[in-house]
Amino acid sequence: MESGEMKVEKASIEAERQPGQMESLVGQVQLKGLDLHTEGGRKMSYLETISASWVICDSWAGLAGTVALAISQGGPVTLIYGPILIFILVGACTLTLAELASVYPTAGGQYHWTSILAPKRVNRSLSYCCGITNMFSWIAICTGIAIIPAQCIVGMIVFYNPNFTPQPWHSFLIYQAINGCVLLYNITLLKRSLWIHDVSFFVTLASFLVITITCVAKSAPHYEPSVNVWGTFLNGSGWSSGGVAFLTGLVTPNYMYAGIDGALHLAEECIDAAIVVPRALMSTLIIGFVTSFAFMIAMLYCTSDLDAVVASSTGVPIYEMWRQATQSNTAATVFIVLLCCAATFALIGAQQTASRLTWSLARDRAIMGSHWLSQIHSQCQVPVWGLIFNFAVMFIIGCVYLGSSSAFNAFIGTGLVLQHISYAFPAALLLYRKRSETWLPGDRSFRLPGLSGFAVNIITICFAILVLIFYDFPTSLPVSGSSMNYTAAVLGVMALCGILNWALYARTKYHGPRLLQSSE
Repeated sequence: MESGEMKVEKASIEAERQPGQMESLVGQVQLKGLDLHTEGGRKMSYLETISASWVICDSWAGLAGTVALAISQGGPVTLIYGPILIFILVGACTLTLAELASVYPTAGGQYHWTSILAPKRVNRSLSYCCGITNMFSWIAICTGIAIIPAQCIVGMIVFYNPNFTPQPWHSFLIYQAINGCVLLYNITLLKRSLWIHDVSFFVTLASFLVITITCVAKSAPHYEPSVNVWGTFLNGSGWSSGGVAFLTGLVTPNYMYAGIDGALHLAEECIDAAIVVPRALMSTLIIGFVTSFAFMIAMLYCTSDLDAVVASSTGVPIYEMWRQATQSNTAATVFIVLLCCAATFALIGAQQTASRLTWSLARDRAIMGSHWLSQIHSQCQVPVWGLIFNFAVMFIIGCVYLGSSSAFNAFIGTGLVLQHISYAFPAALLLYRKRSETWLPGDRSFRLPGLSGFAVNIITICFAILVLIFYDFPTSLPVSGSSMNYTAAVLGVMALCGILNWALYARTKYHGPRLLQSSE
């Protein structure tokens, strides 16, 4: 494709179409740019797609890595009932995504759906906003995953050498090294070893079982009373309202599903995407809840001193939980190593997914440098420049850690906020279209019965609004420079970057997919 040209092809949806399925859409959707099917081929199997989707979220590990915040923002109540509430709310989001993925399985995901569903006069601007929002969310998610092994490694050093004083540059160097190694793997080896997702899936599930069973066995019979686990509300946040403390503390259980839309952006690499992607989404939702809920119940029954967990000198609170549960420094350290492995596996999948989204935006000429970012390397069969672009942004964000860990954490926090905003775009437009069969054919592979479709779309929008408001609140009062939540400021910077990119490039270059039969 020549620079500045737009080649229009039929949607890759037709490639996934099963006999008798989605007939009303054949030849009716147009996508701008290239089809990964023609360049890289569809190689991911059903199991590999599900495995990649699960490993990115790695729900129990997401809870383990962020447990300290929830302890001061509601304690056991947030850690027990928070996952249940998040399962319901994110479940509605997942059902919305799965239904759309069964009709439009493309790497663009949410922003492609927004372009298709929106009225013609605003479809370019709305879909661009959704796409940039989703791209930033995935870069933030990758950043949050990459810092976990770095913090765990520094925490292990402090655990065995209490006189060691960690400096920000220690975590910074490890973060950049892990990020760089995963980048090289994704460029050179991933396409030749897609089985890594299957291995990661079974290793992380096995780690969950080993950790949970060991902690329960070693703590017997000295478990915490059930009232402490199921009925204790702790509010060390400074917020006078317990409701506000609980809602801000939902960040921790929400990390169960950070990046749950990962399977969407791998759609053009997997076989039978219209069927497989919705199943991958639902599998991730269910397995994530079962493992996370069981894990957290076990940990709370086995932890006798939650204050010590929050005040842990290692900077890795789950380390202290595991030490209390097993009464063994060695066992706790082994579990931390398993957590590091789980995070590294998750980063492999997250970098892969984020690069496919960046590639899709570049294919549609939505970001500067699209001529390079939209290329698929002929030998590696991956969007090399897309991977490098995301790595470069993550590198820059990592430099922020040297100056302020609070600002760095704000970049991570934006991942959840932007993720849910990107879900709200197509959900709102589905309601605008009254879920008409023009846009949601009745013969789709994943169909919500009756009014349930309207209900989950409404919940998806409402939850995005809740997240946008409460995840910007300070986590503790009174507010200081170190405890301030800079998420709103980071969102402002990202918005400014998106506006500049639109004004200087995308306004004249970007065109998203449309239904050919639509006159709007």
